[in-house]
Amino acid sequence: METEKNYYVYLILTVNNKLYCGYTDNVEKRYKLHFEGKGAKFTKANKPLKLVYTKEFKTKQEAQKEEYRIKQLTRKQKELLYSTFI
Repeated sequence: METEKNYYVYLILTVNNKLYCGYTDNVEKRYKLHFEGKGAKFTKANKPLKLVYTKEFKTKQEAQKEEYRIKQLTRKQKELLYSTFI
């Protein structure tokens, strides 16, 4: 029996108060890569402080669509998004 794979959109708050948005199929593993400076250029230059938001999706396409939507939001809108998550 094949297990169903889920995808996630996540927001990371960095030590210099910036926000990074991404998607993955394994949030813990991806965050660890970011924290080690191996996840993305952005988080290599802006060290992650904490994971502030995650949302689960059934397909990769849904997660990518939500990642794009979040990246279009203003800083204030992103803060509202993750303040309801905490």
